[in-house]
Amino acid sequence: MDLRKIKKLIDLLEESNLAEIEIKEGEESVRLARTPKGIAVAAPVVQAAPVAAAPVMPMHGPTEAASGGSPKPHADLPPGHVVRAPMVGTFYASPSPDKPAFVSVGQSVKAGDTLGIIEAMKMFNPIEADVAGTVLKVMVESGQPIEFDQPLFVIG
Repeated sequence: MDLRKIKKLIDLLEESNLAEIEIKEGEESVRLARTPKGIAVAAPVVQAAPVAAAPVMPMHGPTEAASGGSPKPHADLPPGHVVRAPMVGTFYASPSPDKPAFVSVGQSVKAGDTLGIIEAMKMFNPIEADVAGTVLKVMVESGQPIEFDQPLFVIG
């Protein structure tokens, strides 16, 4: 199993509410688990090649784990409903580079309309409007890496 994949799994575990994650690829397997402070941790079991265990980090909320601290207020947000990133990944405004963006500023949207997509671990996840209204501001650019809970759109 690739070391980058293991790092992504660690990041995924840190930003989620999961206590444990185990992945098997063929004969290889990796198991990562969170434990409260003060409890000894066994290194992940990797059958194919030895991999150093990740240091045990104190458990934080998903925002603190993803951003390294408390969320920072965005002073440039216009009043309205803020649609935030549900995960870490890469934001794309359109389904492919040669297609138009899902939405643009001034466009009316209904609850459930796709606003963009986030690629995370080779999976494309649609970001849907959770309220009806008009897109007042697009806070990110297509192809930009984004963090958990980062403001993406403002709908008024």
